[in-house]
Amino acid sequence: MRYSSASRAAARTTVRRVVVAAASALLLAGPLAATAHADQLPADQLPAELVEAISRDLKISADEYLERSERAQELADYARTFRAERPDDFAGAWLGTDGRPVVAVTNPDAARQAENDGYHATVAPVSADGLEQSLAELNRWVAALPRELASQVNSTSIDVFNNRLIVDIANSPAGRALNLPTLIANVQVMLTPGQPPNEPGPLGGDTYITADGDVRSTPLDRIGVCSFGFNAVDADGSAVNITAGHCDAVAREEGGSTVYLPNRENIDESVKIGAFTRSTVGEGSTLDYGIIGLDQAGADVGLNRPLIRGGNGSTLTVTGTAAPVAGAPVCKSGQSSYFTCGIVAADRIETQLVRADGTSTTIRGFATTVCTLSGDSGGAIVTGTLALGVISGSNSSGAPDCVEANLVLAPQGGTSSLGIAIQDIEAETGARVRTVAAA
Repeated sequence: MRYSSASRAAARTTVRRVVVAAASALLLAGPLAATAHADQLPADQLPAELVEAISRDLKISADEYLERSERAQELADYARTFRAERPDDFAGAWLGTDGRPVVAVTNPDAARQAENDGYHATVAPVSADGLEQSLAELNRWVAALPRELASQVNSTSIDVFNNRLIVDIANSPAGRALNLPTLIANVQVMLTPGQPPNEPGPLGGDTYITADGDVRSTPLDRIGVCSFGFNAVDADGSAVNITAGHCDAVAREEGGSTVYLPNRENIDESVKIGAFTRSTVGEGSTLDYGIIGLDQAGADVGLNRPLIRGGNGSTLTVTGTAAPVAGAPVCKSGQSSYFTCGIVAADRIETQLVRADGTSTTIRGFATTVCTLSGDSGGAIVTGTLALGVISGSNSSGAPDCVEANLVLAPQGGTSSLGIAIQDIEAETGARVRTVAAA
């Protein structure tokens, strides 16, 4: 799916999907980064609004949400070790809809090992390595297309429930005429007002605005609105916030956008708390992230605490970091739609991210079923109480609210959001998310 940035862009219409069958399993694509396991908060310490979102969106209890989150990380560790030891036998791993961890393998002997280790096993004909090689070949083919044709390919990914490649193609004359390479077999075509905060000071999920420099001299059409992600420290130990890179409206050679806490009554009196020191939206990186360097004012207002916020001022303490695992429960915090929840639909996806000016770039991240709206960009995605990623874009960014987004998008499979894995951002930047253990 082609995602619009969830800061100011309008939602695009749903496009047709070309599904390339390969096997029946779910892929944990690529070696996962080491998971920093941490004790999670008990259910009775979760914000009431988050518990409500979990029940509303996931139809499970807060205890089960935490249990499934931890189970997913244990599965990620097991899958990584199993794949390293038996690369030709590993075909994927996921949490089922009932929360049961499943390991897909390519032969009965490997299935017996997984079952002896306490996991449900299923046999599939294609290994994870084989699917990734096919995906890489497909992406090379797309990259070699003329620009007007390549722009019709919205995303390429692994089908999270059937272990097949998915090519999402625009429903346009050029898209419909696009011929897939012969290396891909079995092609199937498918249509496809918050209240004042209780916790003083800004937190992850709260609003920030960006300007070209001084907000008082920046035209309104150059002032951006996004959501803080995770409070962190950079490689030098300075306080920063990790958010979406496309929220930095100023080119890097110009020094990066200035970041303000908005004064809603008089925008000219907004408080400067720092500026982007680093950002990328597919330029020199396949990620979409921004690092906001915080000045003393930023630290003084509280952007140095391991907290994110949901609706009505409720807060959640971040206790560690996690890797995306297909099927794992997730919730996000953003300034437009507060806490909303879903599952990881794909632990790796490459997609076209559409900017506010209509241009696009290819971004790598993970897909969720969580609803996000315009202004949620950069907000925090958690699994359990662990930092998982920041919001990059969605297919519902132009909707007025998540109720309407869910209704309108239901015939096309529902809401879908693009997240950027926090562990990938940490690995590329050297920044480290603040957690309760490190605070």
